[in-house]
Amino acid sequence: MSTVNIKINGYDYTMKKGITILDASFETLKMQREFMQQSIPTLYYLKGVQDVDQSGVCIAEVDGEIVNASVTRIKDGMEIQTHTPAIMEARKKALAEILEKHNKSCLYCFRSTSCELQDLLKEYGFTDEPDLPKTNLEQLDLSSKVLIRDNNKCIKCKRCINVCAKMQAVSAIACTGDGLDAKIEPASPVGLAAASCVNCGQCVAVCPVGALTEKTQMDQVKEALEDPDKYVVVQVAPAVRAALGEAFEFPIGVDVEGRMAEALRRLGFDKVFDTKFGADLTIMEESNELIERLNNDGELPLITSCCPGWIKYAEHFYPDMLENISSCKSPHQMQGAIVKTYLANQEHIAKENIVMVSVMPCTAKKFEITREDECGAGVPDVDIVITTNELAKMLKDAEIQLEAMNPNAKFDLPLGFGTGAAVIFGVTGGVMEAALRTAVEKLTGKDTVLEYTDVRGMNGIKEASVDVNGTTVKVAVVSGLANANQLLTAIKNGTADYQFVEVMACPGGCVNGGGQPHQNAATRVLNDVPKMRGAALYRNDAGSAIRKSHENPVVKEVYESFLGEPGSEKANELLHTSYQMR
Repeated sequence: MSTVNIKINGYDYTMKKGITILDASFETLKMQREFMQQSIPTLYYLKGVQDVDQSGVCIAEVDGEIVNASVTRIKDGMEIQTHTPAIMEARKKALAEILEKHNKSCLYCFRSTSCELQDLLKEYGFTDEPDLPKTNLEQLDLSSKVLIRDNNKCIKCKRCINVCAKMQAVSAIACTGDGLDAKIEPASPVGLAAASCVNCGQCVAVCPVGALTEKTQMDQVKEALEDPDKYVVVQVAPAVRAALGEAFEFPIGVDVEGRMAEALRRLGFDKVFDTKFGADLTIMEESNELIERLNNDGELPLITSCCPGWIKYAEHFYPDMLENISSCKSPHQMQGAIVKTYLANQEHIAKENIVMVSVMPCTAKKFEITREDECGAGVPDVDIVITTNELAKMLKDAEIQLEAMNPNAKFDLPLGFGTGAAVIFGVTGGVMEAALRTAVEKLTGKDTVLEYTDVRGMNGIKEASVDVNGTTVKVAVVSGLANANQLLTAIKNGTADYQFVEVMACPGGCVNGGGQPHQNAATRVLNDVPKMRGAALYRNDAGSAIRKSHENPVVKEVYESFLGEPGSEKANELLHTSYQMR
């Protein structure tokens, strides 16, 4: 590797030849000695999404000239300054220009305290400036069932456009014009809902400000909790426990499962369940579906159905492959259906009086509960979805400190019990691995390996082969819809042959969902955030007493006393769904 010698703020560094000044700055942040760490602020840049930062704050001084640090490449002998008076003044001017066009309503903005612009304004001395809402406000785009688009707060970074087009292959958002006068708008003039948006929320995840946010349902949860006639049940997805702590200054990748369970009880929920139970149910039904298709020459490959962002993508762009997709509902929908039937009967509660709340890492789940054929008991399986971010805000509003909660608290029984196989649903490859643990054992009649390491990892596309009684079953795992598009194209044109495929819309899986806590550009450079969150789930799995879905004793009891068997008429009525071309 060729290297060059440079100076940053008077300190000597040896860096890889050809990298940008910004990249060199990030390399210094990895050094142990704090005085050697040289930061350069960013506002538009985001690793893997937006390489060029034209905000005016990502600058440095080289030989007396101010340059864009995200595009200027280092040279041998280059002397770089990052915080001279001229640079500081230039950054303040750039921020002032952005602020002039920004609806500064920080006090009641959903992204307050997790806003990258707000952080820079504080750092560069804008703290005493009052909120200055614009007078000529552009109308909010409220057409989506899931997202709110507020162009009055948009800073024209184009992160949303890039993530939607490059990583998700959707292109629901477009741009006309340049600079701060650019127009960022949906591909459809009617609004985001009329575009091919799949509600994955990756635009929300990368937005540095509050221009794109989830439609909050926190008030609906509060109203339900305050209604004495309602029996309010909450369930929490696996990925939430791996990220919620970040909103309370826990390190990335800390599993807060127990603390979260106790915190939810303090909010006032009547029952606190774990969606791991629903995930185990999903494996029972989906593995049964896979075995039936393998044994009866059914439509292959079977493609997983847990991710509603992927389902809507398929309905838009691959309607000819809907028959390949498992008819299984997603885990939280299955769990909701069981709560409003099995649990309602046990507790002698009218299903109409149960309010089922799901805490999800995913914005697309908000759309999923509005889909047709998600009412197994004649009432909605799930009534309300809030994201990890919304739960964090609710806990803070209620002055519930997560760090003060009991780390060993448990979910309520019976539907709060799940296996290790279920918890890894939250990371790419986890659904596949959980399904193989059960399906291979059912097909062979033998104990199977617990860990299928070939389907683990953050690569966008992974492949593996599994021997089943002398027959090779080929499987693939894909996350990120651009990667899914690549894989599905290969399947359709005959250059790829699989029997079972897992698809997750969000790169890295649910741990990187659109409703998870925001991390700024520097944090994303220095840490593989999805991998660290995923590692928490794998540790949870490894520490579980039961690691195969079909060995979950509560699942067994529910089938024996209520559902019958996987694929039964009752199971199909409650736990399966249908799709539509869009």
